[in-house]
Amino acid sequence: MNYEDLLHQLATNDQRYIIITAENRAAIRTLPSKIENQFLDTGITEQTMVGVAAGMALRDRIPIVHALATFLTMRAFEFIRTDVGIGNLPVKIVGAVPGFLSDANGPTHQAIEDISLMRGIPNMKIFCPADEDDMLKGLPKVFTDESPFYIRYNNQKPLVEHEDFKIGKAEIFGDGKDIAILTYGFLFNQAYQAKELLEDKGYNVRLINLRTPKPIDEDAVLNAANDCKLLVTLEDHFITGGLFSILSELLLKNKQTADVFPIALMDKWFKPALLNDVLEYEGFTAKQIADKIEIRIKS
Repeated sequence: MNYEDLLHQLATNDQRYIIITAENRAAIRTLPSKIENQFLDTGITEQTMVGVAAGMALRDRIPIVHALATFLTMRAFEFIRTDVGIGNLPVKIVGAVPGFLSDANGPTHQAIEDISLMRGIPNMKIFCPADEDDMLKGLPKVFTDESPFYIRYNNQKPLVEHEDFKIGKAEIFGDGKDIAILTYGFLFNQAYQAKELLEDKGYNVRLINLRTPKPIDEDAVLNAANDCKLLVTLEDHFITGGLFSILSELLLKNKQTADVFPIALMDKWFKPALLNDVLEYEGFTAKQIADKIEIRIKS
């Protein structure tokens, strides 16, 4: 099963689901003809699309909207905040090519502040799957949740088979006490390989896949802060407002401290290129991540 198959199954079994796009059909090319009246393309009108979705949600529909992540979270921000967030409507907002997945696109198309924007909206939840397997395991529960949800779409091939999904519950690999790598979304695969590289050098590493940055798995994070010598936050997002900020807020709220090493975009957009070249140039390959962590823990 792929993403399109999942939507087809949902729409076929429940007439409340309405699949909407702002002329962004990359993940759902063959779906319109299969579900007919449950599909709507508004054209390149992200704001209108969100407003339409909110209206449908008020009439007991469950809209799933699609557009490029950068335009959904920025151009339509007020509509998401006001029409969807204030009303706590079950609109599901699927952002395409978030973070580094917009690889060859320039700053106008880079959604690297989306987590910050979406988590600031009361009632909004966020799902950032590590890969296609993680996404397909999580979406059935995300789509049936009564809250609005922002989803970083990610159909990258998995390195591991993920465990069952629960909203607000992290997936933990290993119980190492030297280093805990906290991450979400696309960079999970790089983090997993970095974990293996560090373990080959004798470090005990814990990897935490924070599948839903909001609601965050507080227990998983605080346990890592208590247990591990170094916490690493890894994200394809600006350092401001993302996982590093979430961790900082959580530690302060619980009157805890930790040695934290953030690996993120430090107040700059990334250079457009093919995806592997982006990772290499910006310093986010598994080896580069492992090397940075080793230098930090030795300092």
